[in-house]
Amino acid sequence: MTALAGTPRLLRLGLRRDRAMIPAWVLVLAVFVLSTMSSYQKLYDTQAERDTFTAKINDNAATLALYGRVHDATVGGLTAWRMGTLGAALVGVMTLLLVIRHTRAEEETGRLELVGSGAIGRRAPLTAALLVAALASVLLGALVALGLAGQGGTGALAFGLAWAGGGLLFAAVAAVAAQVTENARTARGIAVAVLALSFLVRAAGDASGAHWLTWLSPIGWLEEVRPFGGDRFWVLLLPLGLTAVLCALAYALVERRDLGAGLLAARLGPASAAPRLRSPLALAWRLQRGSLLGWAAGFLVYGLAIGGIANGVDDLVGDSADTSELITKMGGQSGLADAFLAASFGLMGGMASMYGVQAALRPRSEETSQRAEPLLATATGRLRWAAGHLLIALAGTALMLLIAGAATGITYGAAAGDVGGRLAEALGGVLVQVPAAWVLTGIAIALFGLLPRASQGAWAMVGAFLLLGQLGPVLNLSRPVMDLSPFTHTPKLPGGTMTATPLIVLLAVAAALVAAGLAGLRRRDIAS
Repeated sequence: MTALAGTPRLLRLGLRRDRAMIPAWVLVLAVFVLSTMSSYQKLYDTQAERDTFTAKINDNAATLALYGRVHDATVGGLTAWRMGTLGAALVGVMTLLLVIRHTRAEEETGRLELVGSGAIGRRAPLTAALLVAALASVLLGALVALGLAGQGGTGALAFGLAWAGGGLLFAAVAAVAAQVTENARTARGIAVAVLALSFLVRAAGDASGAHWLTWLSPIGWLEEVRPFGGDRFWVLLLPLGLTAVLCALAYALVERRDLGAGLLAARLGPASAAPRLRSPLALAWRLQRGSLLGWAAGFLVYGLAIGGIANGVDDLVGDSADTSELITKMGGQSGLADAFLAASFGLMGGMASMYGVQAALRPRSEETSQRAEPLLATATGRLRWAAGHLLIALAGTALMLLIAGAATGITYGAAAGDVGGRLAEALGGVLVQVPAAWVLTGIAIALFGLLPRASQGAWAMVGAFLLLGQLGPVLNLSRPVMDLSPFTHTPKLPGGTMTATPLIVLLAVAAALVAAGLAGLRRRDIAS
């Protein structure tokens, strides 16, 4: 039996298990690219407008940090700028989640040991996982290249290859992370930390003008491909070379470690827990604190970037009436800066709901990995156990928005010379998003309690509401369709009228969903 024996079967199994996850990721990212291209075609229909916009973008440190530098003032070039670095990071998240799901997570639950007892080679599981991620990356790259082909075939190909190369690179990062630790959650944290560091190094290089910093970042390499602005295909050799090195390292570690073990040995904990850890809430905090801190850091960076952009949004938009109209439509106000902030806070609310769903579904992962049953065999009741995770999900969601709002208000206020006033406006704008984000947490809890096998459907709801919020104004969707999203009903602050009624209704909906989920959990079988 060879080291790769059974790889085709494991590949088919992986594709079957991800038959919903991969199409969802690919289609959502492809739609964002196509909608961005369509928006720039409508908003800046003359080359003079695009040249003016490009010049202002490249002079704004905050936008440079968030999106990178514009290398070409065509519609294709602006699309590549807007979706290039952020999109590459999202593609990296997709592939690292896929690889760790099919490697370390399978080992942690014991399923890989069962599979490995058959005619399966030592390298087959890792190879199948990498192939699943590679197929997803190539499919996504091909779709976006076809969608942008009308803007220039060579530039579209460069953009698609850059995204596919980023997916392969971070799949390889995840492959190494999966060998380092015995825990899938820690492996994901390591891989995400590498991705985040890569993004931050790129952001620092673009914002400061220190071009050498950009070349130290793998995401910076993808930016330097410059689709539609030079199409430097040779830069792709850098991520592909690093991918090959990391894959070779991952395979070497697979050969040298025991199944289920990691390069770093797990630390044995104390025989008995400290008093502060002897409660379901304390256990939930212990399990979720790393994720909470990571999300908080991301919201801090995003808030700083939005605050830096807000003070110069009038200059960035310039004379483009269509852009002003779109921002006002999304933000709901006549003042351009207020409308931009209101739209940004709406997006922050959607992003915060992603954390809430992740934290709320943590009990489901504990249940399916069979760690919940021994805990619930003690005097700990189901509701107390679930309530600890629920409290962290709800409080964490509000905390994310507070951090982002404070960072936005302080940065914006410092630039405008009114820190106190801008900070108060920003905090008000983010806090009204909390009830809508809690509705998504309530949906996750309701599915967990009532339909546990369908609990991952909460992510589909998050994606649908984010798409409605971002694409609805661009596509001029009807009001009944837009009203399906809870974020449509939040007051558009700052600058708008504060209305308490929709917030009370959203809180009532969230409470009803949570109550239904907890009632279902109380009655159903565990691990069902």
